[in-house]
Amino acid sequence: MDEPNNCAISVDKLTKVYDGFLAVDHISFCVREGEIFGFLGPNGAGKTTTVRMLVGLTRITEGNARICGYDVVKDYKRVRQVFGVVPDVSNLYFELTSYQNLLFSARMYGLPRDLADRRARELLRFFGFGKMKDRKFKALSRGLRRRLAIAAALIHEPRVLFLDEPTSGLDVVSRRILWSKLKELNRAGITIFLTTHNVYEAFHTADRIAVINKGKIVTIGSPRDLSKKFGFQEVIEVGFQPRNPKKEEIMRSVKGVLAVRAKGGHLEIITSDSLAALEGLARFARERGLIPSMLMLRGADAEELFLRIISEAK
Repeated sequence: MDEPNNCAISVDKLTKVYDGFLAVDHISFCVREGEIFGFLGPNGAGKTTTVRMLVGLTRITEGNARICGYDVVKDYKRVRQVFGVVPDVSNLYFELTSYQNLLFSARMYGLPRDLADRRARELLRFFGFGKMKDRKFKALSRGLRRRLAIAAALIHEPRVLFLDEPTSGLDVVSRRILWSKLKELNRAGITIFLTTHNVYEAFHTADRIAVINKGKIVTIGSPRDLSKKFGFQEVIEVGFQPRNPKKEEIMRSVKGVLAVRAKGGHLEIITSDSLAALEGLARFARERGLIPSMLMLRGADAEELFLRIISEAK
């Protein structure tokens, strides 16, 4: 693979086959040093399998990958010292305190006692634990649990951090606090690999995004580049009386429609050609005796852009 010299993660034709099923299909990409890289795709797209191969939890069928220059298979003992992993489900111990959990993680990486103690205290201060360092993990809020899981993954001062759905289940305040800390870590030089199906989060936090679907990389680019490449679309919000038609009817009968979603009492129609779609909707309504009760045209958001990217890759 032709790649720049500043790859923190380098993936070349990475492939995984499970019992004849091609889960990850010869994907290649580079994650640049110091960037937040979003790995975006629907459930079952191959995101988790890819990460499991990168961190040594799943055997690679074909291809290869390097993290900070180390081959993830041949140099596994070295490579595991340069990355940290935060799974979507916490792997910390409920009966240990916050401080004890970090010390235990430090021992797993072979840190000497004095360094482990210093790193644990530094991370607890950074993530705002204060007096809660002696509170058991099971007694922490969901937001604090996520922060502690990230602290545990950082205990050995890795250069790359893998995050799997880091804000899943968190409230708005907890999400903002967590991303404030993650961006601070990124500014300090840590490369962040964000695995998510949360389109909004990826488009608002990542420097670049790789979209994966059915085991293949569909596209890679910055949020702005992807918007330019795929963003020539608009959304028609419409409601009909006496009833809203089925989504399938509109998809089948109206040109220029990429997707239709029910939202409250109206429909959101994502279109690549708003003029053709509006004309088609007017004709569709007349033929069925429907009267539009509301109609609004607006630009597409990140989720609608993601649907467009996926639909064009089929």
